[in-house]
Amino acid sequence: MISARYANALFALIMSGLMSCVVTGIATLKAIGFSPSTLGDWMASWAFCWPIAFTVILTLGPFVKRLIARLVRPEA
Repeated sequence: MISARYANALFALIMSGLMSCVVTGIATLKAIGFSPSTLGDWMASWAFCWPIAFTVILTLGPFVKRLIARLVRPEA
């Protein structure tokens, strides 16, 4: 098991991987359509974007959490 102190980093890693995979897949299909090279182009795009998405989630995550805390009313 992974220590709970790494929960935020693990969340960022998994969420950024999933979201960047879906978004780059959609963008690749829209840009080039289905072809023999689509999968390879998608994977290249995903490999480029995943580290960027991970960094963004790690750096902006705390800000977004604070923003959400201000926008929602606590439950009674």
